[in-house]
Amino acid sequence: MGKRLLFLVLTNILVMTTIMIIWSLITHFTGIGTTFNTGGAGLGIDLVALAVFSLIVGFTGSFISLAMSRWIAKKMMKVKVLDPNGSLTAEERSVVEKVHRLSRAAGLTHMPEVGIYMSGEVNAFATGPTKKRSLVAVSSGLLNVMDDAAVEGVIAHEVAHVANGDMVTMTLLQGVVNTFVVFFSRIAAILVSRLVRSELQPIVRFAAIIIFQILFSILGTIVVMGFSRYREYHADRGGADLAGRDKMAHALRSLKAYVDRAKVDDRTDDSALQTMKISGKGSMMRLFSSHPDLDDRIARLEQR
Repeated sequence: MGKRLLFLVLTNILVMTTIMIIWSLITHFTGIGTTFNTGGAGLGIDLVALAVFSLIVGFTGSFISLAMSRWIAKKMMKVKVLDPNGSLTAEERSVVEKVHRLSRAAGLTHMPEVGIYMSGEVNAFATGPTKKRSLVAVSSGLLNVMDDAAVEGVIAHEVAHVANGDMVTMTLLQGVVNTFVVFFSRIAAILVSRLVRSELQPIVRFAAIIIFQILFSILGTIVVMGFSRYREYHADRGGADLAGRDKMAHALRSLKAYVDRAKVDDRTDDSALQTMKISGKGSMMRLFSSHPDLDDRIARLEQR
């Protein structure tokens, strides 16, 4: 899920920034939308109009990000989509069979696209705008390092994300976060612009909106990542229901063993561990981690 959420968050920030740049330019050159910036009492800001504007932009940005998520994942990771009816190697056909079998067990009526991407990292992710248009992809490193039971546990975990509708759930949360980001970034920008001469205010306001929106988006990521960690426990339980608790626990232990080996191997590319979002131990790292600590996940699964 780490890559899935990373794609969603980064795409969301880019989409939101693009929307705000375009809107700010439209406002500056046409005067349309100036009622969102001024008017009313108190701070001189029409808070109701700004709140409505923030809500519309916030959820528009998050749903555009969701719609683009599968396409972006394929392009960024160079995912090779496997055609179930095409010519596949034994390994590729095994991956497709696992995804489809576990998806049927999860009650999915439309099978996810299945893909493999060439990477030494031990990872897998699920993405897509809906359950009907989802993608489950695994890395070549995962297939090379893990045994068949562990691979099935990992795939079951990703299928559980699809079945739980986690992409849509995270998108709704991101929409709420975006709303607050847009709202407070524009208030902060308006207040900052009033510190300079009137002729410079439009330029300062334009720049401040972009800067504050990026900064507040990063802070909002802490909320999104916190909820993501909560959903990981649900996906672990879902994976255990689909593949069996032994296979799910075995998959987590295999990941833990890989991480432990990688930490003492100077030849290991640390970026792979960061991508998995499971190696950070510091308090700040954990705030921005999409996954809980592996030991905690294993313990919770075994206590179930």
